[in-house]
Amino acid sequence: MSTPVAPHPPLPRYYATDQKKSFVRDIFNHTAGDYDRVEKMLALGSGSWYRRQALLRAGLTQGMRVLDVAIGTGLVAREEVAITGDPKLVVGLDPSIGMITQARRTLTVQTVLACAEQIPLDANSFDFLSMGYALRHLTDLTVVFEEFHRVLKPGGTVCILEIPRPPRGLRRTIMKAYMRFVVPALTRFTTHRADTQLLWEYYWDTIETCVPAETVISTLEAAGFTNVKHHQELGLFSEYTAKKPA
Repeated sequence: MSTPVAPHPPLPRYYATDQKKSFVRDIFNHTAGDYDRVEKMLALGSGSWYRRQALLRAGLTQGMRVLDVAIGTGLVAREEVAITGDPKLVVGLDPSIGMITQARRTLTVQTVLACAEQIPLDANSFDFLSMGYALRHLTDLTVVFEEFHRVLKPGGTVCILEIPRPPRGLRRTIMKAYMRFVVPALTRFTTHRADTQLLWEYYWDTIETCVPAETVISTLEAAGFTNVKHHQELGLFSEYTAKKPA
């Protein structure tokens, strides 16, 4: 039996131990309309450019069939459509109907309402699988990575984008102050929604308590992936890539 691996310890301020899935689904449903505006503020304008470069570094090319797990409002999927050249090649999966509704406003990709722990799609179906900044919202990395392995074609690539926990010191202090206090305060002022402020407080708390890169790498390897790599860009973004053996 596979050993469960949680991305971080339970956060009782936000949910009971067994209620993380429903908390994550509900808070993204409630804040979907504000998400893109706040994300631009959080990314300081670098989001679109960085996502495209990360996908290209991972090997995404024209004509590949892609599954974007946790599509959200479509920020990663939008770049995948541009690279692959055809929205019909991209499928987006998310447990939040609010996020999927927002994604459909600007994208014509196929969407699936489901969670990453149980993907209702055929095995060996995709050349490339992405997940952008959602690893911390999962319940069990072992189960999710086994599902990723199952739906990828032999030789397929997984690409996981994340914000790593910064090392202790001045950079961590500044990053925490900005993400844990400044961004939530600004969202409360600009959106007038307590849920949006809570989301971004939760966002930082999951970053600060997330498992280290070594755990993500070893869990991908245990799920059957090979050539697992971890790249950090600008000291702010983590990119995990791995291959399903051909």
